[in-house]
Amino acid sequence: MPPDQCSCSARSQAAAPQGDGIVRIGRETKGRKGTGVTLVRGLALAPEKLKELSSQLKQKCGSGGTIKDGVIEIQGDHRQLLLGELARQGFKVKLAGG
Repeated sequence: MPPDQCSCSARSQAAAPQGDGIVRIGRETKGRKGTGVTLVRGLALAPEKLKELSSQLKQKCGSGGTIKDGVIEIQGDHRQLLLGELARQGFKVKLAGG
């Protein structure tokens, strides 16, 4: 197949999820045997940028975490720290939940 007709590179680049432009930070313990995690939702970033931001945030908090379905999960309750850090980086941020 000629290179100009190849669509494999277009398929390999997943589109960034669209949101309302607000990053929401919440805490969740459900299904984790009482151990809480901080969730960062609503980041409309490409997967590689999301991974890079996740690494920065985990390092800032000094704890582990992962990315699941476009949501950054960081072990422990770091809502206030993440609120300040994401706001400093130019994101519009809200605390979600109670």
